[in-house]
Amino acid sequence: MSGGTDTATAGGGGAAASLLLGPRTDPSLAVRLAHSAAVRDSGCRLRTDEVGDWLADRARAHHFKVERVPLTGLDGWSFQEGTGDLRHRSGRFFSVVGLSVKKSEGPITEWRQPIIHQPEVGILGLLTKEFDGVLHFLMQAKMEPGNRNLLQISPTVQATRSNYQKVHRGSAVRYLEYFTERGRSRVLSDSLQSEHGSWFYHKVNRNMLVETEDEVEVDPDFCWLTLGQIGELLRDDNIVNMDARTIISCFPVAAPGTSALHSDTELLSWFTAERARHDVDVHTVPLAEVGGWEHDEQGLARPDGRYFRVTGVTVEAGSREVSGWSQPLIEPTGTGIAAFLYRRIGGVPHLLVNAKVEAGFLDTAELAPTVQATPGNWEPLAPELRPRFLDTVLDAVAEGRVRYEAVHSEEGGRFLNAEIRYLFIEADEETAPLDPGPGYQWATPEQLNTLSMHGRYLNVQARTLLACVNAGAVRL
Repeated sequence: MSGGTDTATAGGGGAAASLLLGPRTDPSLAVRLAHSAAVRDSGCRLRTDEVGDWLADRARAHHFKVERVPLTGLDGWSFQEGTGDLRHRSGRFFSVVGLSVKKSEGPITEWRQPIIHQPEVGILGLLTKEFDGVLHFLMQAKMEPGNRNLLQISPTVQATRSNYQKVHRGSAVRYLEYFTERGRSRVLSDSLQSEHGSWFYHKVNRNMLVETEDEVEVDPDFCWLTLGQIGELLRDDNIVNMDARTIISCFPVAAPGTSALHSDTELLSWFTAERARHDVDVHTVPLAEVGGWEHDEQGLARPDGRYFRVTGVTVEAGSREVSGWSQPLIEPTGTGIAAFLYRRIGGVPHLLVNAKVEAGFLDTAELAPTVQATPGNWEPLAPELRPRFLDTVLDAVAEGRVRYEAVHSEEGGRFLNAEIRYLFIEADEETAPLDPGPGYQWATPEQLNTLSMHGRYLNVQARTLLACVNAGAVRL
C-alpha cells in the first residue's frame, strides 16, 4: 500500500506546545526503548521464531481444561436474593450487576444491560532489564479461560487485588515484589487505565513498567523478549494478550518536537469540550431489573442474540495460583473491528481519533479508534444510524487496502472468545477530511502516546493500536 502525503500544512504542535500534556520523561529512556524496538529477530534467550515452540512447550507442560456450565452450576457463585446480582461467596473478585444508561446522543439513547462490577484496582506490570545494552521484558506464558487458544504472551504480573492478597488461598503471584516493594526496582511508567467500557463498570487497572538490575531467577513459564520481538509477535493473531498490549501503549516513547496539525492545547481543548457536551446518566441497578435479557441453558442473553451473553465456565489450570475454579464470563457475539484511519499531514502521520462515550467509563468519553464496532450488531439499524466511517473501513478490508491487520483477544480472564480485528487503514481527503466533524479529530501517535502516560485518556482498543506503533508492529 502506498503512503501518500497530504498537502495541508501542519500547525503549531511542536516542542513548546507538547509540554502542556505533562513533563517529559528522561529522553534517554525513549532512546533505550527505541533501541529495544529495533532488535526484532533475537533476544538474550530466544529467537523470535522460537517463541511459538516455547508457548507450545509451556502448554504441554500443564493441564488446561475449560468447560461451559450453567450460571446456576458455578461453584461459589449465586444469584442474590432480591437483587438477582451474580456474586462470589467471598464478596470479592467481581460481580455481575445491572446497568441503566441514558445518553443525549446516538442511535440508541436508553437501555439496560448486565455489566461486570469489579471495584478492585489490579496490577498489570512489566519488568524490564538490560542485557548486552538492550532492554528486555519479562513475559509470561499465561493461561486465561476466555482465550480461544488459552495460552498467550502476558505481562510479568497480571493480578487483581483479590488474587495477590490470596483470597483464593492459592500460591503467591510471581515477581509481584518488583511492583509493590520499594527499592526492588525503578519505576519507568505508572498510570491508571480503563478497561472495556461496554462490559466493565468504572474498571481501572494500574499499568506499570519497572526496571531492575537484580539477577532475576526466570521461572520456566517466563522468558525475556525485546520490544522488537514483541512487535513481531503483534503481527500474528492471538499471541500477545490485552494486558501486555495496554502496558506497552503507556511506554514513554514519545519524543518532543513532532509537528502536528493541532497543537496539544487545541487537542486537549477539543477533547474537554467533547466530554463536556455529552449528557450521560449511568448507574447500577439490580440485575433482576434488567429487562430484555433472558436466562437460558447457556446463561443470560438477549432473545435476538445481539451484543453478548453472560455464560459460566469451570476451569482447570496447572500453571495458575489455584488449579481449579468456576466463574462467569461475558461472551460477545461476533468479532469486533477497531480501526484507525490515518493520513500523512505535512509529512507527519496522523490518526483519526473518536471521542467515544461508553457506559462504563469513569469520565464519560475516552479517545477511541476511528471505528470501534461489531458490524453484526448494527445490521438491524438503518444505514444512516451505523457508526461513521464503518463502511469506509469495511470497503478497505474488502479491497485489500490495509496497512496492518491482526486479530487479538481481549481480557481472557473476564471475556470468553472475545476477539477484535485491529486495523490501520490509509485514508485521503475524500474518505477522511481534515475537518472530520463532531466527535472526531486528528492527532499524531506522539500526542496519543503522551496522553497514554496519564490515566483514562485513551480507551483500551486505542491503546492496543498504539502498542502496535510503539513496538514497531506497524510503521506509518
